[in-house]
Amino acid sequence: MVYELAVIRIHDGKQAEFEAAAKQAIPLFQRAKGCSGMEIRHSVETPTEYHLIVKWATLENHTVDFRESEDFQTWRGLVGPFFAQPPAVQHLDTLFVGF
Repeated sequence: MVYELAVIRIHDGKQAEFEAAAKQAIPLFQRAKGCSGMEIRHSVETPTEYHLIVKWATLENHTVDFRESEDFQTWRGLVGPFFAQPPAVQHLDTLFVGF
């Protein structure tokens, strides 16, 4: 399992609109090959910062299957207008889980 972590910074004052658009995108991830869950978390300290966390079976499920799909274009069309800058994306392996 690989986790995608995207740090998303949006334009100030657009939080409610971004959140509504991101919620509309849930089905895009639900039907994506190799995706077993996604969540968006909101920064407490930085109101314009969100973290998208997606669980992928393989790195390629994200970087190839999803990124080259029409659903990815739909995702970017929904949330992209709110980006203050391009998201910072990285992929993470689980080293261990405490409790």
